[in-house]
Amino acid sequence: MSEYAAARLNMVEGQIRPNKVTDQRLVDAMLDIPREQFVPKAARGIAYVDEDLAIGKGRYLMEPMVFARMLQEVGIDANDVVLDIGSGSGYSTAVLARLAATVVGIESDAELARQATEALSAVGADNAVVITAPLTEGYPQQAPYDVIVIEGLVSEVPDGILSQLGEGGRLVAAVLGERGVGEVKLYQRSGDVTSARTLFEAHTHPLPGFEAKPKFVF
Repeated sequence: MSEYAAARLNMVEGQIRPNKVTDQRLVDAMLDIPREQFVPKAARGIAYVDEDLAIGKGRYLMEPMVFARMLQEVGIDANDVVLDIGSGSGYSTAVLARLAATVVGIESDAELARQATEALSAVGADNAVVITAPLTEGYPQQAPYDVIVIEGLVSEVPDGILSQLGEGGRLVAAVLGERGVGEVKLYQRSGDVTSARTLFEAHTHPLPGFEAKPKFVF
């Protein structure tokens, strides 16, 4: 077993399984995708740490445990079409590609999108694509989606993104709570109504563009 394969196994056995992640398809995907190929070369030795990992451009790969729990809670089916908002270097998109039928990743930074496209090709994720587009707008051209995943902390989920969910569609995101702590929330659309419930707290880095807007003061 290579050094990186051993690190992947340790990540799953030490971070993923002990934290209520039981979906075997998800576990297998995280065992299979070489996370070290989605981080800068200088950071490959710490690719499997149990915290957010900087990938440059002020962006981060989400902590493995938080990311895995989010995906388990949103419940991705093999026939689902998924929108991955803030795909960064492509790791999240690659994992999602192992779980869903089709994945559309969007990334606002053109260089990160290029890196993601190359990395996805290298791991054989031929059912996924990364498009350079504003993160806050989602990607309505391919809507509706069965699942939307937002890869970072947001002040709120824009209505324009929620509207891209199909009937029964689910969205999962870490949303800034009233106490200033990130709370992972699961949204689900039924008819014209979208409900939301809080799942667990998550300390993750903000996703650019989703910062809270200044309140107008008289």
